[in-house]
Amino acid sequence: MYIGKSYNLFEFVIWTKGKIYMLLLLSAIPVILYDVLEIKWIAIPWSVIAMLGTATAFILGFKNNLSYKRSLDAQDVWTSILSNSRAWGLVSRDYLNSEISKDLIYRHIAWVTALRYGMRTLKTWESTNETNNVAYRKLFKIPEQETNLEEELAKYLIASELQAVLKSKNISTHILSLQSKTLKSLYDKQEITVLQFVDMEKSIKDFYNLQGKSEQIKNSPFPGQYNTINNLLVRSFTFLLPYGMLNDFDKLNEGMAGFMKGNMIWLIIPFSFLISWLYFSIVQVGENTENPFEGGANDVPISQISFQLEIELRQMIGEINLPDFSMPQNNIIL
Repeated sequence: MYIGKSYNLFEFVIWTKGKIYMLLLLSAIPVILYDVLEIKWIAIPWSVIAMLGTATAFILGFKNNLSYKRSLDAQDVWTSILSNSRAWGLVSRDYLNSEISKDLIYRHIAWVTALRYGMRTLKTWESTNETNNVAYRKLFKIPEQETNLEEELAKYLIASELQAVLKSKNISTHILSLQSKTLKSLYDKQEITVLQFVDMEKSIKDFYNLQGKSEQIKNSPFPGQYNTINNLLVRSFTFLLPYGMLNDFDKLNEGMAGFMKGNMIWLIIPFSFLISWLYFSIVQVGENTENPFEGGANDVPISQISFQLEIELRQMIGEINLPDFSMPQNNIIL
């Protein structure tokens, strides 16, 4: 998540530079054909371009709204995980003795850790390995790529539990099942009342629901039909745009004097490039918003939430040797 006031123009240009050279070339080709080679028939009526541009803007806005909604849904899920985890820490501390409380809290930290690692798993449809994102990712580090999951879980689980969860297909699910098994054992021993047992089991059910919602966002790609029509329209519009500007810019020469007389058509290159660049930039923003867990600069900060939870939950049971709170890297937190 970017926490600065706004991206500056230089950062945005660096992020989108892969498209700049292509768009400059597409803007220059029709001008050269029209003015230098005098192939006049390539000019397209502006009304055609205007209709195509309107349709493109409509579809682009619709798609980006859906992308932003996915990001908001992911933020809501992890905000709920944060709030419910705090409540879990309180009841674990207050219902039970200190040693069992520590086991439940540490196992819960392991669950959050396993879940965030699962959310960072690369999917084929995500854009994290595209050239522009790889170049920009030099500005920050993804915590889940710095250490492996086994090393992290070893901090919170005993050896027997660690080996068992690592063999499971869904580590997060297995950790929650261990929590439920522990609660059942405590209830059988009459160390918690039936109301406490039901209350804590309900919390585990809520965590399962939140985990499922998070996994649904991660494992469900943005509908491919919208991406296809969106890319088709944007590429068609940016390709045809300079051809639609030829006649209008050529007519500007009639009332022009000085060194620009006869050369006004060359202004198509910067103007066409600027408009096309803005359209492609909006497309790129949408593509990097629709997958909010992939490890990009605009992701939901699930690593930060996990680190924050660890500190807060361990403070609840009186621990003082706590990890440092992670700091933003170039105004980016993950």
